[in-house]
Amino acid sequence: MNPSDRKSSTSAINPPSRKALPPFEALRAFDAVARLRGIRKAAQSLGRDHAVVSRHLRAIERWTGTTLIERSSGGVTLTEDGKRYHKEIGAALDSIALATIDLMRRGDHHRLHIWSMPGFALHWLSPQLGAFEKAHPGVDIELRPTDRSPDFSHHETDIDIRFVPTYGEPFELAPGLRSVEFARVPIVAVASRAYLDANPPIRTPADLVTHRLLHEANFDSWANWLGAHGVYEELDLTGPLLWQGHLTLDAAKHDRGVALANHLLAGDDLRSGQLVEIGVGEAAFQPYSLGVYHFITRADRWDQSLIRRFRLWLTHAMSKIPPLRGD
Repeated sequence: MNPSDRKSSTSAINPPSRKALPPFEALRAFDAVARLRGIRKAAQSLGRDHAVVSRHLRAIERWTGTTLIERSSGGVTLTEDGKRYHKEIGAALDSIALATIDLMRRGDHHRLHIWSMPGFALHWLSPQLGAFEKAHPGVDIELRPTDRSPDFSHHETDIDIRFVPTYGEPFELAPGLRSVEFARVPIVAVASRAYLDANPPIRTPADLVTHRLLHEANFDSWANWLGAHGVYEELDLTGPLLWQGHLTLDAAKHDRGVALANHLLAGDDLRSGQLVEIGVGEAAFQPYSLGVYHFITRADRWDQSLIRRFRLWLTHAMSKIPPLRGD
């Protein structure tokens, strides 16, 4: 055993005396003042009177025998000792908060936090959630549509639903997470009948280059889709940037151009005729580019009751989606 291992082992057996701990309220007050750089801001954050926070600061300075904060008419600043001390206790308080949130989430069988790609949240998940709630009365769903992946280590959500095109960057799961593919869908070009009737015919994917293409955050999706369909020449793509897939779909429905979508997002519009899938039955539009939906959660919560029930419900609901075509 090396010296550091002996030190760690000894510390585990003989932890520091709890008598060295200042009052917890004083620690919280110091942490808030250090983070927010002001006593009144800290008091507001903690729901306390600023005089109470000031008393807590004086108490922790008496306890430690060290000046941690320098007060002036312009506010407060941390001393060098205060900066070092806050770096240590701030991390400890964060750990306590995260451990408590984790414990609460493990025991919470009535609220489920879900992050999802905005288009999937709007066009498929939100309309279907009523069925899950009916099957699981008493469960409250918090659904947040966002393109940003959550920080699971800080418990930003219980479940994340991400969409990854197979022609894009390889999907890499962060350590400590677990995922399952619950849907693979073709990525297709769609437009309104009015737009198609008013513009030159589209017989091959290359014909789309001269049409008004609707983009999300950049031109990459269309460039990759066209490349997957054999259109490799240098492209000078143009068209509006609408940032999210449900906005490009809406623009397509209003005759503004051609959007990329998939059958989960555009299924109802394709069945109703509001949108038309371009190239159905045309050999040049094969093979389809695919997109994969991933169900992601923390590995240590994979079989937590409410998460498992939602995962099984989602998988079952996917199996009942009616086909758009007979192929």
